[in-house]
Amino acid sequence: MAASCVAASELLNNIKQISALRPKASYAVRAVSTTSPQCHAQLPQRARSAPQQLVGVVGLEIHAQINSSTKLFSGAPVRFSAPPNSLVSFFDASLPGTLPVLNKRCVEAAVMTGLALNCAVNRKSLFDRKHYFYADLPAGYQITQQRLPIAVDGVLTYSLLGGKKRNQVMRKNVTIKQIQLEQDSGKSLHDDVRSQTLIDLNRAGVGLMELVMEPDMSCGEEAAAAVRELQLILQALGTCQGNMSEGQLRVDANVSVHRPGEPLGVRTEVKNINSIRYLARAIDYEIQRQIDVLQRGGTVQNETRAYDSKSGETLPMRDKEGLQDYRFMPEPNLPPLILYEDDASLPTGIDACQVVVVQKIKEGLPELPSVKRDRLVQTYGILPEHSFTLVNEDGLVDYFEAVLKATKKEPRKVIGWVTNELLGHLKQQDMSVCQSPISPSALAELLELQETGHISSSVAKQVFQEMWRSPGKTALQITQEQDLGLVSDTAQLHIICQKVVDSHPDEVHAIRSGNKKVLNKLMGLVQKETKGRADPVLVRAILQKKTS
Repeated sequence: MAASCVAASELLNNIKQISALRPKASYAVRAVSTTSPQCHAQLPQRARSAPQQLVGVVGLEIHAQINSSTKLFSGAPVRFSAPPNSLVSFFDASLPGTLPVLNKRCVEAAVMTGLALNCAVNRKSLFDRKHYFYADLPAGYQITQQRLPIAVDGVLTYSLLGGKKRNQVMRKNVTIKQIQLEQDSGKSLHDDVRSQTLIDLNRAGVGLMELVMEPDMSCGEEAAAAVRELQLILQALGTCQGNMSEGQLRVDANVSVHRPGEPLGVRTEVKNINSIRYLARAIDYEIQRQIDVLQRGGTVQNETRAYDSKSGETLPMRDKEGLQDYRFMPEPNLPPLILYEDDASLPTGIDACQVVVVQKIKEGLPELPSVKRDRLVQTYGILPEHSFTLVNEDGLVDYFEAVLKATKKEPRKVIGWVTNELLGHLKQQDMSVCQSPISPSALAELLELQETGHISSSVAKQVFQEMWRSPGKTALQITQEQDLGLVSDTAQLHIICQKVVDSHPDEVHAIRSGNKKVLNKLMGLVQKETKGRADPVLVRAILQKKTS
C-alpha cells in the first residue's frame, strides 16, 4: 500500500479547494442574547460607552475525537504521534473495493455523550457523504450525518464565578442543536523549505463527534466556560480525552454583533482554536473588531478567520459569500443506524452484544461535573470556588476525599492544604495529581499532627516541604528528627514571653491603652524566637497576663 508521505504540491494545484463547512444553525430564529455583566466588563471602554451598545452573539461547533482504540469505519489503530502513514488501513487510503464497517464503541460514545447532555437520542440515524476535495481526504468525501444525526436538542448547563469577589456561581445554558458521528480527515504537513506539502493519513478515518451549539453565548468568557464544562463531561464519561493540544477537541466559533432588539448581525467563523484560553481571547477580539468596523460605518464580511495567538488578533482566511455545494448524498455502503431502547425491544434472535441498547448506557452514566460540584459544597460545606478547583483538576476530588477519610480535620481546613499547598507544588513542577510524592494518607497524618497540637501551622508547612523533597519520610519522622514538636513547657514560654515584653515597651503601652491587635505582633515575635514551635494558645494567655 502506498502509505508513505508523498509530495502533494501538484495535486493541490490541480484540485478545486472547497471550504469544508457544514450548514450552520440558523441565527434568524434565535432569541436575542444580551451581554452579561462579567462579559460586559471585559469589553474596552469605547464599546461600553457607545450609544445603543452593540453586544456579541456566539455559537460554537466542536469536534471531539472519540476515545476509541480503532477508527470509525476501519480496524486501523488510533495513536497520537505515530510515525507518518503507519496507521492506515486500505479503507482509510480509499483503495477501490474497500467498505466501511461501523465501530460499535464510537456509537456507544456518541449515545453516552448525548444522554449526558440531555439530548434526544434518535433510535434511527443515517449516514451521508459530504463531498469536498482536499489532498488529505483521499476519498473526496467525508462520511457524516447530515440528514438525521444520532442525537438532537440537548442542553449544556455551565457555571461562571461572578460578583465582586468572584465567588457567586451563575448558571447558564446553551442549546446543543445536534451531535453527529463523522470521520476525520488526514493531515497536511507543509514543508516551506522544499516548497511542498506532505500528506499523513494516520488521522484519516478517526471517529469524531461534532457538537453544534446554538448562538446562546455573548462573550469569550461564556464560551470558554461552556467548552471547559463540556471537556470535563467528556472526560468524566471517557468518550473523549479532551486534550486540545493534541487536537482531540477542536473548536470553531461563530461570532456576530447586534444591538439588542434588532436582527442578528453578519457572522464570521473563527476556525480551529486549540485552547480554552485562546478561545476566550479570540472571541472577545472578534466581537470588538466587528464593533469597531460597524462604528466606523463599515460592513462586517461573512468570512472565515483564524486566530493568531502571538498577536492576539483574528486574521482573514477566506470569504464565505459563495454557497458551497457539498453534493450531500446518502452513504450507499452503510445501512440506517438502529438503536434499541432496552432488552425487551430487541427483535427475536438478535444478540444484545452486537447492538447498542440505550438503557444500558444510561444506567452506566457516571457522576457528572455539575452534580459533583454541588455534592462537594453540600456535603463538606466548602466554598463554590473551591468545588470548581477540585473538579477541574483530574483526580483532585478523589485525593481530597481520601484525605478527609483519614483525618478529623474539618473539610474547610483540609481544602486549603489541597488547593494551595498540594496543587501549588504540582503546578510549579507541571505534575498531575497522580504523580504527587505525598499520598492522601501521608497528608492526613501531617494534618492530624497539627490538629492534635503536636506541631504548629507554620511547622506543618515546613514539614510538608520536607515531605515533598523526601517522599519516603512520614510527617512524624520528620518532626522527631528535626525536633519540630510544639513547645508547651510553661516555664520556658514564660521566660521567652517576658523577654519579648521587656524589649518592646511601646507595644506593651499600646496594648494597655486598649489596642489589643498589637498583641498579635508580640505573639509573632515569640514564634520567631521559638522557630514557630510555641503553642499559640498558651503564648496568647501568657502575653495577655503580662501586658494587662
